[in-house]
Amino acid sequence: MARVVVVFSSLLLSAAAPVGPAAGPQARSRYTFDKLVWRDEFNYTGRPDSTKWGYDVGGSGWGNKELQYYTKNRLENARVEGGNLVVEARREALQPENAYTSARLLARGKGGSQTYGRFEVRAQLPGGRGTWPAIWMLPDQNGYGNKSWPDNGEIDIMEHVGYDPNVIHASTHCKSYYFRTNNQKTGTTVIPDATTAFHVYAIEWTPETITAEIDGQLYFAARNEGTGWQAWPWDKPFHVLLNVAVGGEWGGQKGIDEAAFPQQMLVDYVRVYEMKKR
Repeated sequence: MARVVVVFSSLLLSAAAPVGPAAGPQARSRYTFDKLVWRDEFNYTGRPDSTKWGYDVGGSGWGNKELQYYTKNRLENARVEGGNLVVEARREALQPENAYTSARLLARGKGGSQTYGRFEVRAQLPGGRGTWPAIWMLPDQNGYGNKSWPDNGEIDIMEHVGYDPNVIHASTHCKSYYFRTNNQKTGTTVIPDATTAFHVYAIEWTPETITAEIDGQLYFAARNEGTGWQAWPWDKPFHVLLNVAVGGEWGGQKGIDEAAFPQQMLVDYVRVYEMKKR
């Protein structure tokens, strides 16, 4: 296992009421995450299991000026082989306005959604300048504020941009703290072989905290301030999303290496554990 070098983002340190790594185990000690309630081990071949995964489809830029077109049920972009889910970004124009294709899978409405718990994904990330893979979470329903993003929250278990290899980010976004106001709560860590080896990316989510870890090492934590949904909308069911974007306001900041494609995110498993009080 590669050595994990922890580099805390200034955003994590300066955002209102974050907690550092020392507080994580204390907060988590009130809960257990032992019961596995939903999983996909990808021990089959072909298309992703339709009873567990749906697709977001389209090429509108997805609010970030991304360049890919997300396809549905297309093996070139999403398939299970060799014991892994393969999410593949390709340089090809299925639609005139999009020079790339990829896939964005989501577990909403497929049994894997829940409020609180441990969400764990073992994955190997794509490289290449211009790639932007993500393992993240969105709410099943939008009920707060204007019923759109970011009012209802986002949890980023893992984000990586290809122009900054092996630097991994975990973040939370909400009405009070999100990236367009440059005050999102974020943690950053370096995994020297993130694009060549598998690692376990996980969050543990309780009513008090959201913490992120890689291979069991905690590197990000954010605390519920108790100031209402604007700062803590994470009290309702969320689901996992898996995707590889191309370009965009973040992923495309240093341009795109067209020769680097195709690029793949390999996912060994996705597991969801129930939270219980001790």
